[in-house]
Amino acid sequence: MSSSQPSVSIVVPVRNEADNIGPLIEEITAALDGRWAYEIIYVNDGSTDATGERLAAIMKQRGNLRQLRHAKSTGQSAAVRSGVRAARGTIVATLDGDGQNNPAFLPDLIAAVEKGVNVGLAAGQRVGRKDTGFKKFQSRVANKVRSAILKDGTRDTGCGLKAFRREVFLMMPYFDGLHRFLPALMRREGFDIAYVDVIDRPRHSGVSNYGFFDRLWIGIMDLAGVWWLIRRKKPTPEVTEVTA
Repeated sequence: MSSSQPSVSIVVPVRNEADNIGPLIEEITAALDGRWAYEIIYVNDGSTDATGERLAAIMKQRGNLRQLRHAKSTGQSAAVRSGVRAARGTIVATLDGDGQNNPAFLPDLIAAVEKGVNVGLAAGQRVGRKDTGFKKFQSRVANKVRSAILKDGTRDTGCGLKAFRREVFLMMPYFDGLHRFLPALMRREGFDIAYVDVIDRPRHSGVSNYGFFDRLWIGIMDLAGVWWLIRRKKPTPEVTEVTA
């Protein structure tokens, strides 16, 4: 729990995940203590349960834990963006707050960005997903359609385990659903993607608060928008300053 300037920021978007707060924070600290100076930023996306109170209690014991709160829920992408904007680390890693993403994989993701020459993003690729058959079918279809249209070379963009350079993320054009198109947008900016296989697991407790059907049609429009952005990208000019 170093009070020094963190080099890594862990961003966790949550809505009504009170029972998952404590166990997940313990796992994050077990994975990262002694490796990096880091901070944990929970973005409380308008929770109506005891999420805020649980975080406040743990903050008294952990000086590297921060809580940002949205007055009302504005969605996962907005929560991630709020966390990244507030982050003090040059590398940001994200994971879902329901416990399905195992923090044990965070070091591999962070190291892939830290050591990569031109790596802008390290993306977790889920193995052995612990969702329902219908939800896995939805994801397979969505991933195949997205990959065919955007050609981003990514098997799974829905995994919450990601690591990236903060300054690169903030270069991205922001829209709701951005987190599902990061590989394509990173490639658009000329950065490489590193992939890390991660083992999925059941959520600790509660139910999903960011559903599929409430974003289906918006996701289709987002896909068209990202395709347009890629098509409209111009080569980045090489700039040198001329001095007298």
